[in-house]
This record gives sequence, C-alpha cells and structure tokens, in this order.
Amino acid sequence: MLSRLFAPKVKVSAHCDLPCGVYDPAQARIEAESVKAVQEKYQANDDPHFRARAVVIKEQRAELAKHHVSVLWSDYFKPPHFEKYPELHQLVNDALKALSAAKGSTDPATGQKALDLIAEIDKIFWETKKA
Repeated sequence: MLSRLFAPKVKVSAHCDLPCGVYDPAQARIEAESVKAVQEKYQANDDPHFRARAVVIKEQRAELAKHHVSVLWSDYFKPPHFEKYPELHQLVNDALKALSAAKGSTDPATGQKALDLIAEIDKIFWETKKA
C-alpha cells in the first residue's frame, strides 16, 4: 500500500538536466574570444608586468572555456545527438585540446583554432535545438 502511495503519479523525461535553455556554447565562445584577445594584447605589449598579468588571465579564461565545452559534452549532448553527429566526440575532444594549447601559448593562432572548433560545436548545438 505504501509503495502505491509514494509511487510517481506522472512520468516525465527530458534530454538534459534542466529544461532546455540553460546550455549555450556562447559561454565557451566568449571565454575563448577573451583568450585570443589577451594573446593579441600580450603580443602588442613588451611590459613584463602586463605580460605576466595577461598570462594569468588567459589561462583562467581558457580553463573556463574548457569547462563550458565539457559541460555541453557531459550534460547537454545525449546519445541521440552522438548518433546523428558521430564526429561530435572527436570535435569536443579537439576543442578541449585546442583550448589547452591556447592556455599554454601566447600565439593568437592557438586561440583562433579553439574558436573555430567551438563554432563547429555551436553549429551542431543549434541544429539539435531545432529538432
């Protein structure tokens, strides 16, 4: 009797942890844009104190971008997405590796590579939102 009393009355399902709208690759893109911008500012300034601060900020932003990409991969994208977009696992891995490279580099080309990969994730993300 108690099991019927406490049994769920309505069965619900969702493909993400919370109602959609809480995930967005824009968060990763904004942080990656900051990484590239800091890399460019680093290259344009010879002051060692400025450069030291720039490196710290760049590394923090790259780590935040990695976090946002990882959250999309682990919390938003689900098996049906990976079935429809079999390249998604590799794309996310490549983006995370590119962000790690940008974190350890002052070359804006590394920041741009990360941005390009995040743009590919963004495209797939919005295609999944249409479905």
